[in-house]
Amino acid sequence: MPLMLHCSIGGRGDASAAARYRRGMDTPAQLVILGASGDLTVRKLMPALTSLAAGGHLGEGFSVLGVSRRPMTDDAFRAQIRDAMPAERAAAFDAFAPRVGYQAADVNDLDSLLALGERLDTLPGGADAGRIFYLALKPDLFGPTVQQLSAAGLVAMRVGVVPAFRRVVIEKPFGHDLASAKALNSELHGLLREDQIYRIDHYLGKETVQNLLGFRFHNAIFEPLWNRHHVELVQITVAEDIGVENGRAGYYDTSGALRDMLQNHMLQVLSLIAMEPPVSLEAEAIRDQKVQVLRALHGPEPDEVVRDSVRARYARGVVGGQEVPAYLEEEGVPEGSRTETYVAIRAEIDTWRWRGVPFMLRHGKRLAKRFTEVQVQFRTPPLQLFNRPEGMAPSAFRRALKDGTLCQIRPNVLTLSIQPREAISLSFGVKRPGTAMVMAPAHLDFDYRDAFDVPSAPAYERLLLDAITGDATLFLRADEIEASWRFADGILSGWELGGEPLVEYPAGGWGPEGADELFHGCEGTWSRG
Repeated sequence: MPLMLHCSIGGRGDASAAARYRRGMDTPAQLVILGASGDLTVRKLMPALTSLAAGGHLGEGFSVLGVSRRPMTDDAFRAQIRDAMPAERAAAFDAFAPRVGYQAADVNDLDSLLALGERLDTLPGGADAGRIFYLALKPDLFGPTVQQLSAAGLVAMRVGVVPAFRRVVIEKPFGHDLASAKALNSELHGLLREDQIYRIDHYLGKETVQNLLGFRFHNAIFEPLWNRHHVELVQITVAEDIGVENGRAGYYDTSGALRDMLQNHMLQVLSLIAMEPPVSLEAEAIRDQKVQVLRALHGPEPDEVVRDSVRARYARGVVGGQEVPAYLEEEGVPEGSRTETYVAIRAEIDTWRWRGVPFMLRHGKRLAKRFTEVQVQFRTPPLQLFNRPEGMAPSAFRRALKDGTLCQIRPNVLTLSIQPREAISLSFGVKRPGTAMVMAPAHLDFDYRDAFDVPSAPAYERLLLDAITGDATLFLRADEIEASWRFADGILSGWELGGEPLVEYPAGGWGPEGADELFHGCEGTWSRG
C-alpha cells in the first residue's frame, strides 16, 4: 500500500514554518520601534507582538524598545500601551510588559542614537542579539534615519556571526513615483544590503492572500486552466465604504486612490494571481516570479490610458443610512483638489500565459459596501447548448450569440474573498428540475472561519514574526517596487497628458457609470461583493 502524506486541518502543516518559529525562539532578538508614540504602535504592532509572545513564538530573550523624542519612563510607556490594548489581550500584555521598554531619542541626533545603542547593549543578548529597527516614521525620514543609524553603528551586519543580524522594516509609501522610489532604494542600498531591508505591505500578511500560492500550485484541477486559453477575465476589487475622515485627508490628498492602493496592494495581489510557478517556496524564488509579472504589465500610451481607465471622486451621498460630505467638503482637503478617490483600470499582461486576458482593477472610497476580492472568470463553452430563449429559433439564437445582442451566462467564476469574509467560492451550472434543459447557477463555498474554527491571525502578527525570523517572502523587493511604479507612472502621466477628466460619483453608490464601459461586449460587469 502506498504511503499517503497527510496534513492536519488545524495546523500549518509546514515543517519549514515550524523550523522558522523555533529559530525565532532560539536567537535573542531586539525589536526597536522608531516613532513608537504613533498610532501604528498602539493599534497594530504592540497587539501583534503581545499575541506572538503569548503563543510562545518570540522566546524568552526577545525584547521590545520603543523610541520617540518625547521623554518617558519604561513604566509610563507600558501604561500607555496597556490602556490602548484590546481587552482580550490585556492579561497577555501584563505578562509581556517586563520585556517592553522605552528610550527617548531623536533620529536626527547622532548622540541620542549612540545612547540608544548603549541601552540596547544592556538588553538580553546585548550586542550579539539580532536587531530589527522598525521605522514607524514619516516616509521622508526613511533615508535620513538609516543614515543616522549607520553612523551610530547600529545597522552594520557582523559578517560571519549569524545571531547578530541587523534588519530595517519600513512601511509604505515607498516613494511617490518611479524617480523617488529609485532614489530611496539607492539611498538604502548605499548603507544596507537588500536582504536587510524589509518593505512591509500588510495586505500580503492576510491569510487569503497568502493562500493564493497554495491554492494555485497545490491543486492540480486549477493550475492547468490558469491561462489565456481558459480564463476570459480577472477582476480585482478593493471597495471601501469609508472616506478620509479622522484626519487622513492631509496624507490622502497627496496620494490618491492610484498611489495609495492600486500601485502597491492591488498590484501585489495581481502578481500572485498571474505569476509563474516558482521552483521552490524560498523567498527569492517567489519574488523573482512576482517581479516578472510586474515588468510584463503593459505600459499604456496616453490615448490607451484615457480609453482604459476611469478616475473619479465621491460627491455627497448616503452611506450606511447616514449622509456624508463630498470629498471636497472633508476637513483637510484643499480647495480645488484634483485628487481621485476612485480608480478603475483595464490592464494587460504581456506574457505567453496571459496575453489578451484583461485584468480589471478597481478601488474606491465611499462605495456601497466594503469588500476585497479576486474573481477569475472562465470562458464559456465553445457551443451553447442550453438556455435558448423560448420561441427563439436555433439559427436566430446562434446569430444573437455571435453578434453579442444576447450574452451567454458565465457559468464558471472563481471568487477569492479577502475581506471582510475570508472565503473561496466556485460557481457552476446545474440543470434546473423539470422537463426542459435549463441550466441554473450553483456554488461551492469554502469559509476559513467555518473550516478551521479559528479566526485568521492579523496580518501584522505574521509579518512581524517573518521579519524576526528572517523570512522575506511576504516583503517587497526593490525591483518589485520600481516595476510597480513604472506601471503606475504610465497611468498618471496618461491622465495628465490625455486630459482624463475627474468625474464624480455619489457616496454610497458603486462608482461612476463610465467604469462599466471598461468591460467589452459580453465580458460582464463589476462585482458587488
